[in-house]
Amino acid sequence: MADAATMSTPIAVTADTDRYWPLRRMAEALAAPLLALAASAVLFSLLLLGLGQSPLEFLELVWRGAFGSWFSLQNTLQRAAPLLLTALCVALPGQLGLVVIGGEAAVVLGGLAATVVALPFVNTSPAIVLPVMALAGMAMGGLWIGITGALRARLGVNETIASLVMAYIGLALFNHLVEGVFRDPASLNKPSTFGIGEDNMLGTVPGLDVHPGTPVGILACILCWVLIYRTSLGFAGRVTGGNPRAAQLQGLPVGRLMILACVLGGACAGLAGTIEVAAQHGRANASLAAGYGYTGILIAFLARFNPLAIMPMAVLLGGLGAAGGLLQRRMGLPDATMQVLQGLIFVSILASETFYGRIAWFQPRGAGK
Repeated sequence: MADAATMSTPIAVTADTDRYWPLRRMAEALAAPLLALAASAVLFSLLLLGLGQSPLEFLELVWRGAFGSWFSLQNTLQRAAPLLLTALCVALPGQLGLVVIGGEAAVVLGGLAATVVALPFVNTSPAIVLPVMALAGMAMGGLWIGITGALRARLGVNETIASLVMAYIGLALFNHLVEGVFRDPASLNKPSTFGIGEDNMLGTVPGLDVHPGTPVGILACILCWVLIYRTSLGFAGRVTGGNPRAAQLQGLPVGRLMILACVLGGACAGLAGTIEVAAQHGRANASLAAGYGYTGILIAFLARFNPLAIMPMAVLLGGLGAAGGLLQRRMGLPDATMQVLQGLIFVSILASETFYGRIAWFQPRGAGK
């Protein structure tokens, strides 16, 4: 009988010994949202066939309305601008394992705060008005989402439920203030605040018919990526997201990290509301509640909370929104069609999470042997 010490025992190859493991992880992170998008496309195609419509015609019109011309592309980029920032409102807390879905209230309240604070400075200079608006909008958005983080960190309240309730409260508060205390008496059919003045409106990026919100959103995504993956603070946040209990045992300030992530995410959403006021509406009104916060949830999940991946996903969802009008005119589809498609994408993304880490192709060689 052979000596046990001399027997050749197969050694399991783990992530530490598989030099291709980082590539496998990257491939899996890319494959999950792509497969989810493919699955939602198949389901939506079946729905179109049931309605007597052509999926191929739908795709052709989406391409034409979103990316098929210079005008369409600019429209897509403009629609993507607030989505970049509202997705960060979900992605930053998401790095710590928090699911915050109240960005819509941070957008509208941020836009309202920016407008109200700007009114005393309307007759000064845009160099004063615009920074004041940005600071006020970010502070309001950060405060509102920060309350959710504080409830989770200090009282253990579920952040998803808390942020949803805070969103309803925020929207109701916004409507109350716009239609009451801050209403411009001249706004009859659509209650609005007083305007910030034409001189204080944002222009367009040179060479593009796109307001500066798009480059601001891209810059914010890059800065957030650096914060998350290139700083000790971001590393602490990712450790907390991986195992909060272990992070506490290591002495990390888990509660403060949660609150900080929510404040930073809310500040991004508040900045989105500020830009919408300064670039599009010129005042705060019901047009700010355009669903950007809810679409940002979908984008953040598609991007797996990665700020760099948020950029192409925001453009994709912005393109779907830009093509909505063309689809209504050419195919006679209702406006809610895009919402149905977004719902299918979201459900597919959630379903794809159950397969993450379980597909043999993407696992370390020899794992489990």
